[in-house]
Amino acid sequence: MAAPSEELLNCQDFSEFQDALRVMRQIDDRIVHELNTIIPTASFAGKIDASQTCKQLYDSLKQAHASREKAIKSCINQSSGRVNKLREERNKDMDNIALLKRLRKEQTNLKLMQSELNVEEVVNDRSWKVFKDRCRVHYKPSNSL
Repeated sequence: MAAPSEELLNCQDFSEFQDALRVMRQIDDRIVHELNTIIPTASFAGKIDASQTCKQLYDSLKQAHASREKAIKSCINQSSGRVNKLREERNKDMDNIALLKRLRKEQTNLKLMQSELNVEEVVNDRSWKVFKDRCRVHYKPSNSL
């Protein structure tokens, strides 16, 4: 389950930003199905190496989570930079209503992007809980989740 890279995120448009995150979160959204598919029932236990499949899923989840966090933080940094620049411009031209509107819009986008970090935490916690519940017998990562 390969996720698109963080380079696909459009940090300028929050709707596109959310759409890209939604695609990047597919591994988390489908984790229960994925685990049902890769973890064998007792009757098929000998035919599938559950420890290897759990390890691969662990690696995929870890990479997807790191990639999304990096992408979100990158967009937050970009937006924060735009807010700071607009504030400086606004301080020089206090009567410019169009500039004020751009500043407020960018501040709103920044807050929405920052809230995505909280969403990311919830999504990640849910995925790791499901992973632990289903894979704890088959695979124990070297570092704790």
